Amino acid sequence: MKEELLNELKEAMRNKDELRKDTITLLRSAILQVEKDTQKQLSQDEMLTIVSKEVKKRKESITDYEKAGRQDIIDNLKKEIEILSKYLPEQLTEEEISKLVAEAIVEVRATSPRDMGKVMQSLRPKTNGKADGKLVSQIVKEKLENS
Repeated sequence: MKEELLNELKEAMRNKDELRKDTITLLRSAILQVEKDTQKQLSQDEMLTIVSKEVKKRKESITDYEKAGRQDIIDNLKKEIEILSKYLPEQLTEEEISKLVAEAIVEVRATSPRDMGKVMQSLRPKTNGKADGKLVSQIVKEKLENS
């Protein structure tokens, strides 16, 4: 992924696409910072987690800027999300997440909301970078409360 990001960065610079260049630069910096902090090369999954976090940050910022009425910034953030989403695998649908949650509940023998941690831990490798953690958590909570 790092090599792909570098190639995309070079292409954005050649095309004088400032927003794309800045977004990719920020993502590369986030990845390199984590590698520097942990003193190790990140795996593909770990890099996907960083990309997901960057997308999540921008989505959360959009709600703040909507309250402030800053449509110009909202438009930029949406474009950044679009750029970053290119590096994420295809996102799971709610139905697919629901199915994975049901399987995980059976797998860890969860019986009540107290078992939510076990279920989430079981799901993490299957949903990492492919689904919003908040949505997964919400579905797990609903299923456990209804069981």
